[in-house]
Amino acid sequence: MTFTAEQAKAAFPDEVVTNAVTRLVKVPGLDKPVALITLDNGHDHTRPNTFGPQGLVSLNAAIDAAFAAEPAAIAVTGKPFIFAVGADLSGVEAVADPALAREIAQTGHDVFRRLTESEIPTFGFVNGAVMGGGLELALSCHYRTLSENTAAIAFPEVFLGLFPGWGGTQLLPNLIGPDAAVTVIIENALAQNKMLKVAQAAELGIVDEVFGSADYLEQSLLWLAKVVNGEITPARREIDRGAGWDAAIARAKSIVDGRTKGASPGATKAVELLALARENDLDRGYAAETDGLAELLMDDTLRAGLYSFNLVNKRAKRPAGAPDKSLARKVNKVGIVGAGLMASQMALLFVRRLKVPVVLTDVDQERVDKGVSYVHGEIDKLLAKKRVSPDGANRLKALVTGSLDKSAFADADFVIEAVFEELGVKQKVFADLEQYVSPEAILATNTSSLSITAMASQLKHPERVVGFHFFNPVAVMPLLEIVRAEKTDDAALATAFALGKQLKKSSVLVKDASAFVVNRLLLRFLGEVLVTVDEGTPFDVADKALEPLGLPMTPLTLMQLVGPAIALHVGETLHGAFPDRFTVSENLDRFVKAGKKGVWQWDAHGNATVDPEVAELWQQGDSPSTSEQVRDRALAAIAEEIRIMLDEGVVAEAQDIDLCLILGAGWPFWLGGITPYLDRAGVSEKVNGKPFLAPGVASVPLS
Repeated sequence: MTFTAEQAKAAFPDEVVTNAVTRLVKVPGLDKPVALITLDNGHDHTRPNTFGPQGLVSLNAAIDAAFAAEPAAIAVTGKPFIFAVGADLSGVEAVADPALAREIAQTGHDVFRRLTESEIPTFGFVNGAVMGGGLELALSCHYRTLSENTAAIAFPEVFLGLFPGWGGTQLLPNLIGPDAAVTVIIENALAQNKMLKVAQAAELGIVDEVFGSADYLEQSLLWLAKVVNGEITPARREIDRGAGWDAAIARAKSIVDGRTKGASPGATKAVELLALARENDLDRGYAAETDGLAELLMDDTLRAGLYSFNLVNKRAKRPAGAPDKSLARKVNKVGIVGAGLMASQMALLFVRRLKVPVVLTDVDQERVDKGVSYVHGEIDKLLAKKRVSPDGANRLKALVTGSLDKSAFADADFVIEAVFEELGVKQKVFADLEQYVSPEAILATNTSSLSITAMASQLKHPERVVGFHFFNPVAVMPLLEIVRAEKTDDAALATAFALGKQLKKSSVLVKDASAFVVNRLLLRFLGEVLVTVDEGTPFDVADKALEPLGLPMTPLTLMQLVGPAIALHVGETLHGAFPDRFTVSENLDRFVKAGKKGVWQWDAHGNATVDPEVAELWQQGDSPSTSEQVRDRALAAIAEEIRIMLDEGVVAEAQDIDLCLILGAGWPFWLGGITPYLDRAGVSEKVNGKPFLAPGVASVPLS
């Protein structure tokens, strides 16, 4: 092994060390004891076991002790609820020396491989959360059991801009087959880090046996004895190293090309390594993993991915500027003004998460009934999928009601409006509500672009009004923009943040400025692309201009998803606020008036062409741009807008802009949000004269 204990401590001095301790356990049916290695960093389950250099040194020493005991078998398990969740990412962020990056890559292989090449049978007793390097450690053992209550099973590396680099790309396809390995390592990772369920892990063959959590260790040890004695021979599937492997790699390339457009080196490298694994040569495969890992550990893209990880897992849990949570009021009943699709989605979320009465109202009984029926129907779908029990479904449905009488809101603690996006309409709704609700009730708006200060300006108690902006679809999108108007008080704001947490959303505090964060940036971005189309750039050239970023969808596809009418409306609001930077396309106006929903039409094979009716109504100039020119203009525009927003104090820091785009617009993790990308590409410096982030933030620190 490369590291000594002293070198390991010097490499990651702040490492929360996961210690590995070996003890000998007598098991019925075995003449010799089992050497049981337990991983434990000394913290509870909220701080999972991870592997930094010191942790690897400790594991290596524990393996030494296990071999020295000459046991019947060696087994590795974790502390309660946690096996291990991979490398110590906080330490990786500080690595500035390429030699150290290579040592980290090599050491993981050196230690884990001892279990793979052991002549003594080795077992991974996966008793809880297992991800990344933890899963690679389990795969390095000859056999694996899994606890039935394991909550997280995944290889998240490609999601972060990396790849499983301690054996994962070589061991997994040779255990479960290349196609299944592509699903676990690439497809799931690029689907917002989708986790495997216990049953899926067993069905794929990642583990050999699943045991109940109550006596998991005892059952695993008894099963181990049967394997060691030859009473059980765990099945191993036959691996297709011919056409099946070719097909799997072709699928992997298709997924990576479709999801990243070649912009994620980690995803591209994962495909290469999975292709190499066909040879099942660990010397060659591990050497390639080490080379790739050493290279990517010194790449800004990985640091951007880790920056994203920290934003979502740390900053989002402690929102900048949020008032003291002790000021929050309890919410025992929710009112929703409006019963359309957005309002109905909100009602479903509120009742599922809060389990309190939710009442919808609208202008006529038919709309109210339709809204309530939607929620009840969605609860029935959850019941059919066994996501709720029959009793639970009945209780949830009983909590959701509708009324034409706003006095139904008299005992509501939180009332949110989701009516037509017109300031006068919303002002009237709030004025009407104030007659019915209690003095302490919070009034919230789901507006996507309008001034909340103006909305509350005619009320007796404007301090109770707060912006509570969800993204569509409400159940899926994790971001909640919480907007403080000029007179919003701390109690209303604290209640909004507490509610956001109960709804399991990530909340960001936003100043009351037109379109807030996500919509303002997306419309600036989209507006610049549409201007180039108006000038004469072909639709396909303009739409593909941003492909090198690997965004989740193209600008024109985004417009179709959002809805052209909504895009036009928000664009008009922004044009009213910032006429020098936001234009309103006359073509888009005609497009909306013609009832068109999208520029593209798709044939049966998924090939897109411009809708002939759109081509006819869109009046283009004779000054086309190249894709590169479109990209440069769009990125320059968004860099300018972010700098203006930060100067205006729309959010506390650039990190909040990035968090909003990651959670509200699906911006790829491995880009690190928008500001690290603009810094890396030199756009920030060119447009604003300086980068958004300090050196070493979302980038390799200077050595």
